[in-house]
Amino acid sequence: MILKSLSLIYYKNFESADFEFDEKINCIVGENGKGKTNVLDSIYHLAYTKSYFNPITKQNITHGQDFFVIDAKFERDSKIENIIVSAKKGHKKVVKRNAKTYDRLSDHVGFIPVVIISPTDRDLILEGSDIRRKFMDAVISQVDIIYLHKLMKYNSILTQRNALLKYFAANNTFDRTNLIVYNEQLQELGQYIYLKRCEFIELFKPMLKSRYYEICQKEEPVEITYKSQLHDHSLEHLFEKKLQKDMALQYTSVGTHKDDLVFDIGDYPIKKFGSQGQQKSYLIALKFAQYDFLKRSQGFNPILLLDDIFDKLDENRVKHIVSMVTNQNLGQMFISDTHAERTENVVKQHASKYKMIELN
Repeated sequence: MILKSLSLIYYKNFESADFEFDEKINCIVGENGKGKTNVLDSIYHLAYTKSYFNPITKQNITHGQDFFVIDAKFERDSKIENIIVSAKKGHKKVVKRNAKTYDRLSDHVGFIPVVIISPTDRDLILEGSDIRRKFMDAVISQVDIIYLHKLMKYNSILTQRNALLKYFAANNTFDRTNLIVYNEQLQELGQYIYLKRCEFIELFKPMLKSRYYEICQKEEPVEITYKSQLHDHSLEHLFEKKLQKDMALQYTSVGTHKDDLVFDIGDYPIKKFGSQGQQKSYLIALKFAQYDFLKRSQGFNPILLLDDIFDKLDENRVKHIVSMVTNQNLGQMFISDTHAERTENVVKQHASKYKMIELN
Protein backbone atom coordinates (compact mmCIF):
# COMPACT_ATOMS: atom_id res chain seq x y z
CA MET A 1 0.00 0.00 0.00
CA ILE A 2 1.52 3.30 -1.15
CA LEU A 3 0.13 6.81 -0.72
CA LYS A 4 1.02 8.66 -3.91
CA SER A 5 -0.58 12.09 -3.39
CA LEU A 6 -2.70 14.00 -0.89
CA SER A 7 -4.86 17.11 -1.17
CA LEU A 8 -6.34 18.94 1.82
CA ILE A 9 -9.03 21.62 1.75
CA TYR A 10 -10.08 23.32 5.01
CA TYR A 11 -8.74 20.40 7.05
CA LYS A 12 -7.69 21.63 10.50
CA ASN A 13 -5.08 24.38 9.93
CA PHE A 14 -4.84 23.84 6.14
CA GLU A 15 -6.94 26.04 3.88
CA SER A 16 -5.47 24.30 0.85
CA ALA A 17 -2.44 22.05 0.46
CA ASP A 18 -1.17 19.46 -2.01
CA PHE A 19 1.53 16.84 -1.46
CA GLU A 20 3.37 14.25 -3.55
CA PHE A 21 5.09 11.45 -1.67
CA ASP A 22 8.03 9.09 -2.00
CA GLU A 23 7.13 5.41 -1.98
CA LYS A 24 9.44 4.69 0.98
CA ILE A 25 10.25 7.45 3.51
CA ASN A 26 8.66 10.89 3.81
CA CYS A 27 9.77 13.41 6.43
CA ILE A 28 7.24 16.14 7.27
CA VAL A 29 9.17 18.91 9.03
CA GLY A 30 8.46 22.40 10.29
CA GLU A 31 7.94 24.48 13.39
CA ASN A 32 5.24 23.64 15.92
CA GLY A 33 1.80 24.74 14.78
CA LYS A 34 2.53 24.37 11.06
CA GLY A 35 0.41 21.23 10.70
CA LYS A 36 2.87 18.31 10.65
CA THR A 37 0.67 16.16 12.86
CA ASN A 38 -2.40 17.21 10.86
CA VAL A 39 -0.88 15.81 7.67
CA LEU A 40 -0.33 12.45 9.36
CA ASP A 41 -3.78 12.60 10.95
CA SER A 42 -5.38 13.16 7.54
CA ILE A 43 -3.76 9.92 6.34
CA TYR A 44 -5.15 8.13 9.40
CA HIS A 45 -8.53 9.73 8.64
CA LEU A 46 -8.46 8.22 5.15
CA ALA A 47 -7.98 4.77 6.66
CA TYR A 48 -10.30 4.82 9.67
CA THR A 49 -12.81 7.48 8.47
CA LYS A 50 -12.06 9.51 11.61
CA SER A 51 -9.25 11.49 13.20
CA TYR A 52 -6.81 9.75 15.55
CA PHE A 53 -6.58 12.83 17.77
CA ASN A 54 -10.08 14.33 17.61
CA PRO A 55 -12.97 12.07 16.53
CA ILE A 56 -15.47 14.99 16.62
CA THR A 57 -15.88 15.66 12.90
CA LYS A 58 -16.84 19.34 12.96
CA GLN A 59 -13.76 20.16 15.05
CA ASN A 60 -11.55 18.98 12.18
CA ILE A 61 -12.90 21.71 9.89
CA THR A 62 -10.78 24.86 9.55
CA HIS A 63 -12.10 27.57 11.87
CA GLY A 64 -14.61 29.77 10.09
CA GLN A 65 -15.32 27.26 7.32
CA ASP A 66 -18.22 24.84 6.78
CA PHE A 67 -16.54 21.74 5.34
CA PHE A 68 -13.31 19.84 4.76
CA VAL A 69 -12.09 17.54 1.98
CA ILE A 70 -9.26 14.98 2.12
CA ASP A 71 -8.49 13.68 -1.37
CA ALA A 72 -5.80 11.04 -1.90
CA LYS A 73 -4.48 8.57 -4.44
CA PHE A 74 -3.13 5.22 -3.25
CA GLU A 75 -1.46 2.40 -5.12
CA ARG A 76 -2.76 -0.98 -3.98
CA ASP A 77 -2.09 -4.21 -5.85
CA SER A 78 -0.64 -2.18 -8.76
CA LYS A 79 -3.92 -0.28 -9.09
CA ILE A 80 -4.56 3.40 -8.33
CA GLU A 81 -7.33 3.96 -5.78
CA ASN A 82 -8.82 7.42 -5.25
CA ILE A 83 -10.15 7.87 -1.71
CA ILE A 84 -12.02 11.02 -0.68
CA VAL A 85 -13.26 11.83 2.81
CA SER A 86 -15.41 14.93 3.12
CA ALA A 87 -17.57 16.46 5.82
CA LYS A 88 -19.91 19.44 6.00
CA LYS A 89 -21.38 20.93 9.14
CA GLY A 90 -24.86 19.61 9.73
CA HIS A 91 -24.39 16.67 7.33
CA LYS A 92 -23.07 13.14 7.59
CA LYS A 93 -19.48 12.45 6.65
CA VAL A 94 -19.00 11.04 3.14
CA VAL A 95 -16.34 8.55 2.06
CA LYS A 96 -15.83 7.74 -1.62
CA ARG A 97 -13.67 5.15 -3.32
CA ASN A 98 -13.13 5.80 -7.01
CA ALA A 99 -16.14 8.17 -7.08
CA LYS A 100 -18.45 5.58 -5.50
CA THR A 101 -19.92 6.56 -2.11
CA TYR A 102 -19.92 3.99 0.68
CA ASP A 103 -23.37 3.30 2.13
CA ARG A 104 -21.72 2.74 5.53
CA LEU A 105 -18.44 4.29 6.64
CA SER A 106 -17.58 1.04 8.40
CA ASP A 107 -17.44 -0.77 5.04
CA HIS A 108 -14.30 1.19 4.18
CA VAL A 109 -12.39 0.37 7.39
CA GLY A 110 -9.56 -2.05 6.65
CA PHE A 111 -9.12 -1.12 2.99
CA ILE A 112 -6.12 1.08 3.85
CA PRO A 113 -4.05 -0.51 6.65
CA VAL A 114 -2.37 2.18 8.74
CA VAL A 115 -0.36 2.09 11.98
CA ILE A 116 0.41 5.29 13.88
CA ILE A 117 2.96 5.81 16.65
CA SER A 118 2.31 9.03 18.57
CA PRO A 119 3.26 10.66 21.89
CA THR A 120 -0.36 10.22 22.97
CA ASP A 121 0.10 6.43 22.86
CA ARG A 122 1.31 6.55 26.47
CA ASP A 123 -2.39 6.67 27.34
CA LEU A 124 -2.52 2.99 26.37
CA ILE A 125 -0.46 2.24 29.46
CA LEU A 126 -1.46 5.03 31.82
CA GLU A 127 -5.20 5.51 31.24
CA GLY A 128 -8.31 3.35 31.72
CA SER A 129 -9.45 0.12 30.11
CA ASP A 130 -11.51 1.82 27.39
CA ILE A 131 -8.31 3.08 25.67
CA ARG A 132 -6.79 -0.42 25.51
CA ARG A 133 -10.08 -1.99 24.48
CA LYS A 134 -10.45 0.50 21.62
CA PHE A 135 -6.91 -0.32 20.49
CA MET A 136 -7.74 -4.03 20.37
CA ASP A 137 -11.03 -3.41 18.59
CA ALA A 138 -9.41 -1.10 16.03
CA VAL A 139 -6.77 -3.71 15.12
CA ILE A 140 -9.29 -6.56 14.78
CA SER A 141 -11.75 -4.37 12.86
CA GLN A 142 -9.14 -3.58 10.21
CA VAL A 143 -9.03 -7.23 9.19
CA ASP A 144 -12.55 -8.42 10.13
CA ILE A 145 -15.49 -6.30 8.95
CA ILE A 146 -17.99 -8.74 10.50
CA TYR A 147 -16.39 -8.16 13.88
CA LEU A 148 -16.71 -4.39 13.42
CA HIS A 149 -20.39 -4.64 12.49
CA LYS A 150 -21.19 -6.92 15.44
CA LEU A 151 -19.26 -4.62 17.78
CA MET A 152 -21.25 -1.61 16.55
CA LYS A 153 -24.50 -3.53 16.99
CA TYR A 154 -23.48 -4.62 20.50
CA ASN A 155 -22.78 -0.99 21.47
CA SER A 156 -26.12 0.12 20.01
CA ILE A 157 -28.09 -2.49 21.96
CA LEU A 158 -26.07 -1.73 25.08
CA THR A 159 -27.16 1.90 24.80
CA GLN A 160 -30.79 0.77 24.55
CA ARG A 161 -30.45 -1.51 27.59
CA ASN A 162 -28.93 1.33 29.61
CA ALA A 163 -31.80 3.61 28.55
CA LEU A 164 -34.28 0.96 29.71
CA LEU A 165 -32.57 0.71 33.11
CA LYS A 166 -32.82 4.50 33.47
CA TYR A 167 -36.50 4.32 32.51
CA PHE A 168 -37.12 1.71 35.21
CA ALA A 169 -35.54 3.96 37.83
CA ALA A 170 -37.29 7.14 36.69
CA ASN A 171 -40.74 5.50 36.63
CA ASN A 172 -40.30 3.14 39.57
CA THR A 173 -41.18 0.17 37.36
CA PHE A 174 -39.64 -3.07 36.02
CA ASP A 175 -40.35 -5.15 32.91
CA ARG A 176 -38.29 -8.35 32.78
CA THR A 177 -39.61 -9.31 29.34
CA ASN A 178 -38.17 -6.20 27.67
CA LEU A 179 -34.91 -6.59 29.55
CA ILE A 180 -34.53 -10.23 28.44
CA VAL A 181 -34.86 -9.18 24.78
CA TYR A 182 -31.78 -6.96 25.14
CA ASN A 183 -29.97 -9.55 27.27
CA GLU A 184 -30.36 -12.26 24.65
CA GLN A 185 -29.04 -10.04 21.85
CA LEU A 186 -26.08 -8.93 23.95
CA GLN A 187 -25.31 -12.52 24.93
CA GLU A 188 -25.05 -13.63 21.31
CA LEU A 189 -23.02 -10.63 20.16
CA GLY A 190 -20.88 -10.56 23.30
CA GLN A 191 -19.90 -14.21 22.91
CA TYR A 192 -18.84 -13.59 19.32
CA ILE A 193 -16.78 -10.55 20.32
CA TYR A 194 -15.21 -12.42 23.23
CA LEU A 195 -14.10 -15.38 21.11
CA LYS A 196 -12.66 -13.13 18.39
CA ARG A 197 -10.67 -11.21 20.99
CA CYS A 198 -9.32 -14.48 22.41
CA GLU A 199 -8.21 -15.55 18.91
CA PHE A 200 -6.59 -12.17 18.33
CA ILE A 201 -4.52 -12.25 21.53
CA GLU A 202 -3.20 -15.74 20.78
CA LEU A 203 -1.90 -14.52 17.42
CA PHE A 204 -0.77 -11.11 18.66
CA LYS A 205 1.16 -12.18 21.78
CA PRO A 206 4.15 -13.85 20.05
CA MET A 207 4.41 -10.90 17.65
CA LEU A 208 4.63 -8.49 20.60
CA LYS A 209 7.28 -10.57 22.38
CA SER A 210 9.37 -10.86 19.23
CA ARG A 211 9.25 -7.12 18.53
CA TYR A 212 10.07 -6.20 22.14
CA TYR A 213 13.17 -8.39 22.10
CA GLU A 214 14.20 -6.93 18.75
CA ILE A 215 13.88 -3.37 20.07
CA CYS A 216 15.59 -3.94 23.44
CA GLN A 217 18.08 -6.60 22.35
CA LYS A 218 17.85 -8.27 25.75
CA GLU A 219 15.77 -10.92 27.42
CA GLU A 220 12.94 -9.26 29.32
CA PRO A 221 9.77 -11.33 29.65
CA VAL A 222 6.82 -9.25 28.49
CA GLU A 223 3.18 -10.28 28.47
CA ILE A 224 -0.14 -9.09 27.13
CA THR A 225 -3.20 -10.66 28.74
CA TYR A 226 -6.83 -10.41 27.76
CA LYS A 227 -8.95 -9.73 30.85
CA SER A 228 -12.65 -10.55 30.55
CA GLN A 229 -15.54 -11.44 32.83
CA LEU A 230 -16.52 -14.03 30.23
CA HIS A 231 -13.48 -16.17 31.06
CA ASP A 232 -15.38 -17.57 34.06
CA HIS A 233 -19.09 -16.99 33.42
CA SER A 234 -21.54 -16.68 30.54
CA LEU A 235 -23.06 -13.28 29.91
CA GLU A 236 -26.47 -14.76 30.72
CA HIS A 237 -25.23 -15.72 34.20
CA LEU A 238 -23.58 -12.31 34.71
CA PHE A 239 -26.74 -10.40 33.74
CA GLU A 240 -28.77 -12.37 36.25
CA LYS A 241 -26.16 -12.08 38.98
CA LYS A 242 -25.72 -8.31 38.55
CA LEU A 243 -29.37 -7.39 37.91
CA GLN A 244 -29.85 -5.56 41.21
CA LYS A 245 -26.55 -3.73 40.78
CA ASP A 246 -27.47 -2.68 37.24
CA MET A 247 -30.85 -1.44 38.46
CA ALA A 248 -29.16 0.65 41.16
CA LEU A 249 -26.46 2.02 38.85
CA GLN A 250 -28.88 2.50 35.92
CA TYR A 251 -26.34 1.11 33.46
CA THR A 252 -24.95 -2.28 32.44
CA SER A 253 -22.03 -3.24 34.68
CA VAL A 254 -21.05 -6.53 32.97
CA GLY A 255 -20.21 -7.52 29.42
CA THR A 256 -17.46 -7.32 26.81
CA HIS A 257 -17.56 -3.52 27.08
CA LYS A 258 -15.78 -4.00 30.42
CA ASP A 259 -12.90 -6.07 29.00
CA ASP A 260 -9.30 -4.91 29.31
CA LEU A 261 -5.74 -5.68 28.22
CA VAL A 262 -3.08 -6.16 30.89
CA PHE A 263 0.50 -5.20 30.00
CA ASP A 264 3.22 -6.84 32.13
CA ILE A 265 6.99 -6.91 32.20
CA GLY A 266 8.36 -9.76 34.27
CA ASP A 267 5.57 -10.54 36.69
CA TYR A 268 4.58 -6.91 37.26
CA PRO A 269 2.28 -4.36 35.59
CA ILE A 270 4.34 -2.13 33.35
CA LYS A 271 2.14 0.83 34.36
CA LYS A 272 3.36 0.71 37.97
CA PHE A 273 6.77 -0.90 37.79
CA GLY A 274 8.11 -0.32 34.28
CA SER A 275 10.74 2.37 33.75
CA GLN A 276 10.07 5.10 31.19
CA GLY A 277 12.42 3.32 28.80
CA GLN A 278 10.60 0.01 29.26
CA GLN A 279 7.23 1.67 28.76
CA LYS A 280 8.41 3.37 25.54
CA SER A 281 9.89 0.13 24.22
CA TYR A 282 6.70 -1.76 25.06
CA LEU A 283 4.57 0.79 23.21
CA ILE A 284 6.79 0.64 20.11
CA ALA A 285 6.69 -3.16 20.24
CA LEU A 286 2.90 -3.01 20.59
CA LYS A 287 2.56 -0.86 17.48
CA PHE A 288 5.00 -2.93 15.42
CA ALA A 289 3.14 -6.07 16.48
CA GLN A 290 0.01 -4.34 15.17
CA TYR A 291 1.91 -3.73 11.93
CA ASP A 292 2.89 -7.41 11.73
CA PHE A 293 -0.66 -8.55 12.47
CA LEU A 294 -2.15 -6.36 9.73
CA LYS A 295 0.53 -7.41 7.23
CA ARG A 296 -0.03 -11.10 7.98
CA SER A 297 -3.80 -10.76 7.73
CA GLN A 298 -3.94 -8.60 4.59
CA GLY A 299 -0.88 -9.73 2.70
CA PHE A 300 0.79 -6.36 2.14
CA ASN A 301 2.60 -3.64 4.05
CA PRO A 302 0.56 -1.13 6.05
CA ILE A 303 1.51 2.55 6.02
CA LEU A 304 3.49 3.58 9.11
CA LEU A 305 3.02 7.05 10.65
CA LEU A 306 5.56 8.30 13.21
CA ASP A 307 4.28 11.50 14.81
CA ASP A 308 6.72 13.81 16.67
CA ILE A 309 8.78 10.73 17.37
CA PHE A 310 11.93 12.59 18.45
CA ASP A 311 10.07 14.49 21.17
CA LYS A 312 9.26 11.33 23.11
CA LEU A 313 12.01 8.89 22.10
CA ASP A 314 15.78 9.18 22.29
CA GLU A 315 17.68 9.33 19.01
CA ASN A 316 18.96 5.75 19.27
CA ARG A 317 15.42 4.38 19.48
CA VAL A 318 14.40 6.46 16.46
CA LYS A 319 17.43 5.21 14.53
CA HIS A 320 16.47 1.66 15.39
CA ILE A 321 12.89 2.17 14.19
CA VAL A 322 14.09 3.64 10.88
CA SER A 323 16.56 0.77 10.44
CA MET A 324 13.79 -1.77 11.13
CA VAL A 325 11.61 -0.19 8.46
CA THR A 326 14.35 -0.02 5.84
CA ASN A 327 16.16 -3.30 6.55
CA GLN A 328 12.97 -5.34 6.78
CA ASN A 329 11.36 -3.65 3.76
CA LEU A 330 8.32 -2.65 5.79
CA GLY A 331 6.90 -0.32 3.17
CA GLN A 332 6.02 3.37 3.25
CA MET A 333 6.73 5.52 6.30
CA PHE A 334 5.92 9.10 7.30
CA ILE A 335 7.90 10.93 10.01
CA SER A 336 7.01 14.31 11.49
CA ASP A 337 9.58 16.41 13.38
CA THR A 338 10.39 20.02 14.22
CA HIS A 339 14.06 19.73 13.23
CA ALA A 340 14.68 18.99 9.55
CA GLU A 341 18.44 18.49 9.95
CA ARG A 342 18.04 16.04 12.83
CA THR A 343 15.50 13.98 10.94
CA GLU A 344 17.50 13.90 7.72
CA ASN A 345 20.70 12.91 9.54
CA VAL A 346 18.98 9.89 11.06
CA VAL A 347 17.12 8.85 7.92
CA LYS A 348 20.05 9.08 5.50
CA GLN A 349 22.08 6.70 7.67
CA HIS A 350 19.67 3.92 6.74
CA ALA A 351 17.96 4.98 3.52
CA SER A 352 19.38 6.12 0.19
CA LYS A 353 16.00 7.39 -0.99
CA TYR A 354 13.66 9.64 0.98
CA LYS A 355 11.75 12.90 0.67
CA MET A 356 11.88 15.99 2.89
CA ILE A 357 8.67 18.07 2.98
CA GLU A 358 8.99 21.35 4.86
CA LEU A 359 5.84 23.15 6.01
CA ASN A 360 6.18 26.93 6.06
